[in-house]
Amino acid sequence: MDSLQIYADNSDEEDLSHQPSTLSADSSPPRLIPSKSAAPKVDDTMLALTAAEARQAQSRPIDPTQHVVAFNPTYDQLWAPTYGPAHPYAKDGIAQGMRNHKLGFVEDASIDSFVFDEQYNTFHKYGYAADPSGSNYIGDLDALQKNDAISVYNIPQHEQKKRKIEKEKDEDEVDPMEIDNPATDVWLMKNKRSPWAGKKEGVQTELTEEQKKYAEEYAKKKEEKGHKGEKGEHVVDKTTFHGKEERDYQGRSWIAPPKDAKATNDHCYIPKRLVHTWSGHTKGVSAIRFFPKYGHLILSAGMDTKVKIWDVFNSGKCMRTYMGHSKAVRDISFCNDGTKFLTAGYDKNIKYWDTETGQVISTFSTGKVPYVVKLNPDEDKQNILLAGMSDKKIVQWDINTGQITQEYDQHLGAVNTITFVDNNRRFVTSSDDKSLRVWEFGIPVVIKYISEPHMHSMPSISLHPNTNWLAAQSLDNQILIYSTRERFQLNKKKRFAGHIVAGYACQVNFSPDGRFVMSGDGEGKCWFWDWKSCKVFRTLKCHEGVCIGCEWHPLEQSKVATCGWDGLIKYW
Repeated sequence: MDSLQIYADNSDEEDLSHQPSTLSADSSPPRLIPSKSAAPKVDDTMLALTAAEARQAQSRPIDPTQHVVAFNPTYDQLWAPTYGPAHPYAKDGIAQGMRNHKLGFVEDASIDSFVFDEQYNTFHKYGYAADPSGSNYIGDLDALQKNDAISVYNIPQHEQKKRKIEKEKDEDEVDPMEIDNPATDVWLMKNKRSPWAGKKEGVQTELTEEQKKYAEEYAKKKEEKGHKGEKGEHVVDKTTFHGKEERDYQGRSWIAPPKDAKATNDHCYIPKRLVHTWSGHTKGVSAIRFFPKYGHLILSAGMDTKVKIWDVFNSGKCMRTYMGHSKAVRDISFCNDGTKFLTAGYDKNIKYWDTETGQVISTFSTGKVPYVVKLNPDEDKQNILLAGMSDKKIVQWDINTGQITQEYDQHLGAVNTITFVDNNRRFVTSSDDKSLRVWEFGIPVVIKYISEPHMHSMPSISLHPNTNWLAAQSLDNQILIYSTRERFQLNKKKRFAGHIVAGYACQVNFSPDGRFVMSGDGEGKCWFWDWKSCKVFRTLKCHEGVCIGCEWHPLEQSKVATCGWDGLIKYW
């Protein structure tokens, strides 16, 4: 600002000095000296062109996206309304006479890029170049004379010949030893091949005895491994009926539900005492499932490779034993009407059984251990089986054809649970990667991925009877509640704690009226919480060792079955 001020003062003084002063008598008369410029005479054609261009630029509107303006725009130009994209066929501000193309005015390019590169490189090599505005040359004119005005792109004949001779001379100088030595640059240059060249077939040499022997052993080993890995271990399927008779005097099957079985009351109560104990498994029991809707039978999966079904209402005895696995049974699942069920074993097989006869209808295997099996709960999709595998996949089979129809492969750890939600249109899976993923049934793309730094693995998930909530047994000794609505959010207000489950996949479950949450724990207790207040309602000491599974009876509202690793199933 100061300099501006000084400039203004100076200009005032100049103005004063320019005013004709009243000449005093003794002042000499003014002498007019013609002005002389020391600057050389300049060809101002280019100047005129740039001036014209500048004038054109000043009439042109400024592009709002441009960051630097190379001239001083006028006020009108700066504040002119922004031009939108011009319609290609409209009269877009260009006078009709200016148009030389249907889209407006196309300028002629003054110099082709090839020509520019040629002159640019010529100037850098020889020191002269053609002047684009005319037919003369600029730069080192002596070199121009000497080189006969050639450019870098047209090498004279003798130059080409010279290069060829030099190349041959270089090749002659190469040491033959170096050519044969792959460690040298020379060898590399000689054997440099284009990446598109076809593969050179090496000469097939005879294998030595040792190599042959190794190859045979390897092939045999691979074959064995393939057989073992591809399918689960094969076991003869056996079944034993332990009841009195398979049909009663009326011809009804032993699995037919009793006619008079119906819910006694809608209100659930917490059990207080032990009613019955089923013992028959020689090792721990890993899962129990009541017969759907009626609960007059209970199915149990044992670590002694057997699956047993027990009577609940009458005799309380084992009705049938299903033997078809060679290792412990991991998971069991009834179909909707209870006439068939699925078993998943550590022998990598999934078997689909007829409950009544004990026949194996079909066997499925991918060569990996299935951790969870589920049938689609829709009545019309009872032929679709989902299995969560140890190789992080969820595999979907069509039971009728035995074909794998879909694979859901996104988890980063073995899959532990599959829970259908939202009218069975979606399902939620949990895995050892400590995340929950929600899938649309039939589409192998995750629609919701829940993984927080504070989350632990969730080896058991159960759906609330009103289907709006999921209870997930988290391995940090708490049960977390997730909404099954669009967002699948964690309900921070509800969490059930107090039990010790770290390291065990203890099952979590709801009472049929949804008022209570229950879970086994690692110390053999069964815990009951109130759903509304999240307070511990009661704990029962059920088993020696782990109480791994617990199921609420679907009809008798105050009865609960638990199973443990002591091989017992108890009814409370």
